[in-house]
Amino acid sequence: METAAQAPVILITGGGRGVGAATARLAAARGYDVAISFVADEAAARTVAADVETAGRRALAMRADSADPAQVADLFAATDQTFGRLDVLVNNAAMLARQSRLEDLGFERMQRIFAVNAIGPILCAQQAARRMSHRHGGRGGVVINVSSAAARLGSPGEYVDYAASKGALETFTTGFAKEVAREGIRVCCVRPGHIYTDMHASGGEPGRVDRVKDTIPMGRGGQPEEVARAILWLAGEEASFVTGAFLDVTGGK
Repeated sequence: METAAQAPVILITGGGRGVGAATARLAAARGYDVAISFVADEAAARTVAADVETAGRRALAMRADSADPAQVADLFAATDQTFGRLDVLVNNAAMLARQSRLEDLGFERMQRIFAVNAIGPILCAQQAARRMSHRHGGRGGVVINVSSAAARLGSPGEYVDYAASKGALETFTTGFAKEVAREGIRVCCVRPGHIYTDMHASGGEPGRVDRVKDTIPMGRGGQPEEVARAILWLAGEEASFVTGAFLDVTGGK
């Protein structure tokens, strides 16, 4: 049991599906104990946790809305209690809403998208910094923010609010990385392109990747596992001199 306690711990928000789930499974295969948060689909999160345990690692699956400060605090407290350490935070939880032009976007939708996609990762990073930073007696760590190619491309006619929220996340990545660079914390960002996940159904077009794949230089959409490998490379020792960096996983788009 003592050996298990020494395993590095990764916390992945939105870890029940898509890129988050793929990252959780790959992290377990690489020796991490894994905590994941979810908002709605408990069954999916439990399945991911079971897969982590099948890989021989410890797992925690907890319901937590990353846009709610109290729930975020509870998530990190539960991670402390279960594992006693935190080495990597992956700010993966995000949402988008139905494709729409700007004129038709509702105010509550805009607020919720920014709360989840921009403020949520900031709240989580705040908790992580309090645990990881040398200033607070921490052993250091890594924060990986999951953005989107939408931050560069703007998503016109589809979801400019989502794209703008990811742009905010990217600016936060740059500032936070510089703020904690001498405190043992690296902060990087992965920017997925068109990836085969359930998220597109939230935008009202489950088959979106297949529709746009010819616009991708590589001529295909990406798999969640391909993004997970980028996240875990940045999180690992091979990227020890990398901070404030953005890694596109977009097939060239």
